[in-house]
Amino acid sequence: MNALSELAAKPDAAALVFDVDGTLAPIVADPREARVPEPTRETLRHLAARYGLVACVSGRTEELARDVVGVPELTYVGEHGLGLDAGAALWAGRIRAFAERAPWPAEEKPLSAAFHFRTAPDEAAARRELEQVEAAAQAEGFRTRWGRLVLEVLPPVAGSKETAVRRLLDDHGLRRALYAGDDATDLDGFAALDGLELAVRVAIVSSEGPPELRERADVVVDSPETLARLLREL
Repeated sequence: MNALSELAAKPDAAALVFDVDGTLAPIVADPREARVPEPTRETLRHLAARYGLVACVSGRTEELARDVVGVPELTYVGEHGLGLDAGAALWAGRIRAFAERAPWPAEEKPLSAAFHFRTAPDEAAARRELEQVEAAAQAEGFRTRWGRLVLEVLPPVAGSKETAVRRLLDDHGLRRALYAGDDATDLDGFAALDGLELAVRVAIVSSEGPPELRERADVVVDSPETLARLLREL
């Protein structure tokens, strides 16, 4: 029996945890227009009724992730798990002020800021400009992180997808889990499964994602659509 079949054999004892953008929802030029396709939503509703936990841990706020996925039966954690770290709120005002001063438009969130450059006419030039934003952010004591054509400015706390996924698993008493993701932050989600009784790490690979994701994965797929087909087998 392979790991996916073993996971599906005892669904009430297992968790399914997903990133959202690029994993359940296809990447689009304007993040505000991203949506999980209805067939995938139907699959997620079915899984939520069978598994011990089905959750999304997203870089978006919890409210936006819930809206993009469109399945209220799931558990949602926003901003890569920062919402579960009490210390993050202490930095919120400073990050907001930094984003307002920055020479690049920011997607402001309650606890962080994201500088997207997917629609920039010159990607290389945009990245060079944002490297200056990154240096300024680090000089003010913030953490920074690059993702798929985005620079994130974060509070200097330990909250991450790793801490969020471990918290979810502990809260539900689950030692068997699948985590699926497509970007650098999802390596943290993969790490959260270390030491479990049964762990399945699924990478949705692309030219924009880190090569380490493929290297750490147990299962590799090439798109959210392919992931959706895999989920229908669970």
